[in-house]
Amino acid sequence: MLSRPKPGESEADLLRFQDQFLAARASPAVKIVKKADKRKGKERSTDAERPPLQDSKDVVMLDGFPDSLPALTPASPKKSKIKSASVHFEDEDPEERLESHDRHITAVFSKIIERDTSAVAVTMPVPTGDPFPRTFHRSEIKSEVQLGSGRKSIFAQKMAAKRAAEKAATTPSAAEFVEVRSAAPGALDPVGSVGEAPLPSSRDDKDDDFLTSRHPCLITGEGLGSQKSEEEVQAIHKENLEKLRSMSEEEILQEQARLVAQLDPSLVAFLKSQRGNNEGPKKELKMELNRPEESVESLPVAQHGVRSPLSMQESGLEEHERKEESMKVEIMDDDLPVKPRKEWIHMDNVEFEKLEWMKDLPSPRQKKTKKGMQARFSLKGELIPADADLPTHLGLHHHGEEAERAGYSLQELFHLSRSQVTQQRTLALQVLGRIVQRARAGEFASSLKGSVLRLLLDAGFLFLLRFSLDDAVENVMAASVAALHALLVSLDDEKYLDWTFSWYQGMAAFPFVPNNEEEEEEEEEELNGTEKSQNKKLKDENKPDPDVARYDVVKGLLKTRIQHRLRYILEVVRPVPSVVLDILHILTHIARHSSEACSQLLDCPRLIETIVREFLPTQWDPKVAEPGFLLTSLHGVACASAMKFIRVLASGGRNATARLLNKFEMKSRLSRFIAEEPLDVPLPREEATRLSTESFRLWAVAAGYGQACDLYSDLYPVLVRILQSLPELLSGKSPVVELSVQRAAAVVTLLTHVTQTAGYTAELQAKLSSNNAEDSEPIPPPPVVWSQVSGLQPFLETSLKKILQQLSQTETWQTLQPLTTTCVIFLGVYYSAYSQQPSVNPVDCLEELERLTSEVLQPLLSQPAIESMWDLLRPCSALCNPLSCSPAPESVSSIASLSCIGGKPPLSLVGSKSPFPFLTALLFLINNITHIHKGLTSKYSSVLGFRGLKDYLHQSWQSGPPSVTPSSAWILRHEYHLQYFVLALAQRMAGTCPDYTQHASLHHCVAMALLSRLLPGSEHLAHEVLLDLAFNPEFLPEGKAGGPEAADFSDILHLGTSAKLTQPGSAAAFLPKVTRGALLRESYQNLPSIRSCYLSHFVHLQPTLMRSQASYQGQNYLIQSMLLPEVRGPILPSDWPFFPLISLYNKVTNAETRGAILNSLPLDLINTVTWNLQWVLLLETWRSKILQSIPTAAKLARLMCVFLTGSDLFLEAPIHRYTAALLSVYCQPKAQDSLNLDAPLPGLASFHDLYISLLEQFEGVSFGDPLFGVFVLLPLQKRFSVHLRLSVFGEHTNILRALGVPLQQFPVPLERYTSPPEDNLNLLRLYFRTLVTGALRHTWCPVLYVVAVAHVNSFIFSQECTTQETDAARKSMLRKTWLLVDENLKKHLLYYRLVNAESPLGFDLYEQLPPMRLRYLQIVTQKEITENAPALDS
Repeated sequence: MLSRPKPGESEADLLRFQDQFLAARASPAVKIVKKADKRKGKERSTDAERPPLQDSKDVVMLDGFPDSLPALTPASPKKSKIKSASVHFEDEDPEERLESHDRHITAVFSKIIERDTSAVAVTMPVPTGDPFPRTFHRSEIKSEVQLGSGRKSIFAQKMAAKRAAEKAATTPSAAEFVEVRSAAPGALDPVGSVGEAPLPSSRDDKDDDFLTSRHPCLITGEGLGSQKSEEEVQAIHKENLEKLRSMSEEEILQEQARLVAQLDPSLVAFLKSQRGNNEGPKKELKMELNRPEESVESLPVAQHGVRSPLSMQESGLEEHERKEESMKVEIMDDDLPVKPRKEWIHMDNVEFEKLEWMKDLPSPRQKKTKKGMQARFSLKGELIPADADLPTHLGLHHHGEEAERAGYSLQELFHLSRSQVTQQRTLALQVLGRIVQRARAGEFASSLKGSVLRLLLDAGFLFLLRFSLDDAVENVMAASVAALHALLVSLDDEKYLDWTFSWYQGMAAFPFVPNNEEEEEEEEEELNGTEKSQNKKLKDENKPDPDVARYDVVKGLLKTRIQHRLRYILEVVRPVPSVVLDILHILTHIARHSSEACSQLLDCPRLIETIVREFLPTQWDPKVAEPGFLLTSLHGVACASAMKFIRVLASGGRNATARLLNKFEMKSRLSRFIAEEPLDVPLPREEATRLSTESFRLWAVAAGYGQACDLYSDLYPVLVRILQSLPELLSGKSPVVELSVQRAAAVVTLLTHVTQTAGYTAELQAKLSSNNAEDSEPIPPPPVVWSQVSGLQPFLETSLKKILQQLSQTETWQTLQPLTTTCVIFLGVYYSAYSQQPSVNPVDCLEELERLTSEVLQPLLSQPAIESMWDLLRPCSALCNPLSCSPAPESVSSIASLSCIGGKPPLSLVGSKSPFPFLTALLFLINNITHIHKGLTSKYSSVLGFRGLKDYLHQSWQSGPPSVTPSSAWILRHEYHLQYFVLALAQRMAGTCPDYTQHASLHHCVAMALLSRLLPGSEHLAHEVLLDLAFNPEFLPEGKAGGPEAADFSDILHLGTSAKLTQPGSAAAFLPKVTRGALLRESYQNLPSIRSCYLSHFVHLQPTLMRSQASYQGQNYLIQSMLLPEVRGPILPSDWPFFPLISLYNKVTNAETRGAILNSLPLDLINTVTWNLQWVLLLETWRSKILQSIPTAAKLARLMCVFLTGSDLFLEAPIHRYTAALLSVYCQPKAQDSLNLDAPLPGLASFHDLYISLLEQFEGVSFGDPLFGVFVLLPLQKRFSVHLRLSVFGEHTNILRALGVPLQQFPVPLERYTSPPEDNLNLLRLYFRTLVTGALRHTWCPVLYVVAVAHVNSFIFSQECTTQETDAARKSMLRKTWLLVDENLKKHLLYYRLVNAESPLGFDLYEQLPPMRLRYLQIVTQKEITENAPALDS
């Protein structure tokens, strides 16, 4: 057995052990198994195919290695796998080529011959007297070397200069160099190898190009022995020169071409580059000579006159370097503000490229071009003009792009906001916030292209602020809060919302939800309202935050849990007062978004607790109220903004209010801030007044739900004291009189809601006592009764009388107008509740109303100041002045805004001079009085007679429908309140005042316009208008004053004109002709049934109607939220008069979609359609301007539903008559001129699809009805889409046999079908085919027969230049016409002349063809046709 190697044994012993092991043929102790590489796969694994390890052992053999080096020929480049890329010689043996690519181990392991260094001189260190060798200092080298391409450090420059100096010491002098260069003027340029043969030139002195060097360019002799190296190099060089001298120019060119073809292009380029690199030392040598000019001049002309391309590049490089040097000198002399001096440390050698930042900036580009420039902003957020030349010390030039321009772009500010330097992040966020603030104010609207806010939001500005809020540095957080405040909050919006809080229904407001139509389109149409909201909520939860924020910024912020971060900043960071106020404003804006947002804020842990504890404490340091006191922290001090936030939060719902009052102890806070006068509160006077005002408003919101009324009895003395002090406001001596008036208005608003709540106490008590088992859980009565509020009326009525005495003083009246408005509203609510109390004597109530009318209201209406108020309605109206409520220029769809930034003008609906709030309150009071005491109605007849009111109403209903946006909805809602009260008063006047008829038509037009404009939340008003006004015969005086007779007389007058008013007949039994006047008379008599029909079809609005009634009728115990429904548009669509017909069509269509078929139609269905058509006919005849906003095409599309609903519904006699009457209205010339079927129609996805359904219905159930046929023919006019005509003549040709509308009953002129000539080749071929095949005949379809003949005749005789295909088609069609067997059709096609509806055929014929047409016919048909041919009979 073999022993293991022991220590001390040599390699010879190991080799001997190996031989013994192999001779013994023993098996190894370890078996090595090499697994296949998984990356190579099974097919490529070669290890498995190898023989076992015992048969091929790894044996080290050193004796077999050859002593000589193997021939290693360079292989082809790895990057080239093409055969032509390798080096090939003609006489090369294939075996040698294989050997050159051999990968055997002998090609790698070979004997290595070291380089011969025996001849290299060894330099010893120079002996010095110093203990260590002297170090080299760069200052000892004074000379410089010229730089090549690229930049080098000073050390590299010094080392190059040192080496150049050492070479200069060993090189011959300049004179010797010149002699050598000029000694052999005829010598050729030596080359180092055959591959270096230069490219021959076409010049005669081409050989002179080799005189620039005596040494080879490639072979240097390195690696050879010292004795043979120089000799071998020179021998090779001389051999090359002799070879070149013996060759002619042609042979050189041939050899060169052969070499270039065989060698790799990269190798050729390398050889050429070596020649250029060899000239580098010579160029450095020339630079070191003292007189380079003399050396160049001493050379022969041929030497520096003929240069290679590379030398030309070098000369260009030298020239460029000389320009750079001169530029550096200019910079040093002229541009640098500080001149460097050599005695300064490290400035003995100036690096000019590092001093370029010190030179003066170029002047900014003048604004002489139309090309837009990048916007740049100052640190204050101001836009800097492109040509502004601002000094650099302002700090506006620290940017790379456009260095000469001052200011920073948005991209640079974004980049700076993510800097690691705190000051830079803070500065960037501050500047961005100022830019946003100025952009929202509209400062950039006329200067910049596009919206700054939209650009910032698309770039991710919102999430940049959200990320910055999470920063640990307080300054960055403060800047982020300020920027977010600038983006979301508008203090002017909040100011006007507070201003309208005490108006009629001003406490309710629309949520700040953006109106995004794109997002709404994604919702499923089949879902009802509740399912839609739940589905939308789920979708928002699954969407990424940026997608949600793109539609709704507030919702996107809530998804990022911003409320938790703001709570942390308020509770833990405790920032400065300005940041606290910004956070409270942001939270207020979020709370205005929706009830869901309010719930999320309430559910945020410790948010409300922190705000109530820190910013609504019951006691704080009284030093805060001292003048000049610097408030460094708002924590622990009462703040009006915090109370306002709680008030807006309470507006989100009654449950939120209950949580705030009970869980967060807001009742105690209300008692604390209401019981004490603002003068006694230890706060600045204005802040104390605002805090008291917001406290009363919060209490008013709670009382609007019927809550917190138990505080009324506790604080009753305080309220009475405030009411007694109201006359003191008339003096106007208070420094905060406007704030005091707002506080007083808030108090009266509170008392109004407490009175409303007390008015229903008796009713709720009675329901609780009865407590029927069938009823749901009874509502407990509020803790305030009528007797507790009955004593408030004398105080407020007395104050109102005193204030109205100041009506003539404009300034005082404008200041006190909010208080006056609330007092009038209180009286209206008081008397409305007073009349319903069981404990009140009705006679006493009527006497009170008579006294109020005679003592207060009638004298008020007779004052000139009131008449001037009515005159101001039109200038201040939003309907008459749509621009007053238009969105701001920088408004974005994802952020809801009221567009009040900068304030509203005084003459606007919410302006300081607006009469709308007071007149609305006055009309509200008058309506309540006339509702209770109808005998007083005539006393107020003068109200409807004011000229200013009539002018306003006339202008408002004729103006176009306003666009519903968040900025217009809240204003229009208040204007609609005034219009409703005017109409409600007019409805009472119509039955009692005989002279009211003169206003009836105007008020009916206003009522009809108001119905299609009322916004969500006003469903109660829409119901009242439908119930009492829209279908009231008193508002349609034409029915009694000869309106039907006038319609018949108008039709008789039109019979003498060219217009056709003959109604189409019916396919059913013979129907007697009925005049339009008789139809109108019947419709007028059916107005009560028509009203019932429409009210029943609006039953789907019942849930929202109940909520709206609770708000307008003062049923506080039923109100769920002060936030109105989201505004997506008006309650009723503009085409609501067609609603029953559309609803019926949708019901039938949905039933057919589910597979059911409605075979029988009930009787009420026929009545419903009849009533709908009667109402539309009344409006089209007597109120045509009301329906002008509906396109004629939309009206026709809705009338088509009559034929698409049921199988034979249109054959019913009343439906057929009224449909025909409406058709005659829509076929009048003016209506036909406005008909446009190609434009998108409201409520209709595609008119083409509707028309296809109509064609299919006509094929199935028309029975050839002429009225149905007219509706099919109407869209086939020439000016409408050709696809409609192609669908008839291509896919539905069967209807041509049943479309037998007589020409005398067709209401549209045929010229609308035949002019201009048809140019669609496919349709013309279909025309011709249906005529030739007999599918279209005059007896079957006279109208389309005339149309087809007219277009085919015009086409076959057209001689205009056109395409080859069209020309061939018309000639072919003419030949086929000439060869027709049907002589009548041939005569019609060839001799057609003009359309003539009076003719039996519908058109006139030529007696003989005109000469031009005859000649053309001869040319095309190649027939002799004489002009004297017998005339064809017509």
